[in-house]
Amino acid sequence: MDRATNLSRPIIEALYSEALVLADEVRAVFALGTKEPGMGENDAVRLALSIEGLKTTTRMMHVLAWLLNQRAYFSGELTENQVRKHGELPDDRPVDEGQLAMLEPATCELIQDTVRLHRRIERLDEAWRQEIDATSPARAFQDRIGREFG
Repeated sequence: MDRATNLSRPIIEALYSEALVLADEVRAVFALGTKEPGMGENDAVRLALSIEGLKTTTRMMHVLAWLLNQRAYFSGELTENQVRKHGELPDDRPVDEGQLAMLEPATCELIQDTVRLHRRIERLDEAWRQEIDATSPARAFQDRIGREFG
């Protein structure tokens, strides 16, 4: 089975590098948030930082796991069937605008950067899965049955 043409090793490697840099920035920002609160920082801000930090780090781990699966496929460590069965990108949890309003603008921008990266990866994953579905023998047979008896 040929790999879908919308994904290639250079694309995956570029996205992986971008994701690693972003993940490091996320780690740095949210690791600071776990220390003792600064003067004037209230519990609501700390809670917002914790909640959005957890969602953001989870989002990045999902992206990195997806990219690692793709890298493993291109290195011959996983088959296309394995990637298709076990490598789907999990759905993202949306940010809470009320929580974001309490955070620093730079933190909000970092969170939005992770959301944008997740959406890009999600579009790639969906396009690849649709191409696989469209070219699978089972799908072709189902389409033929539908035309014959529909």
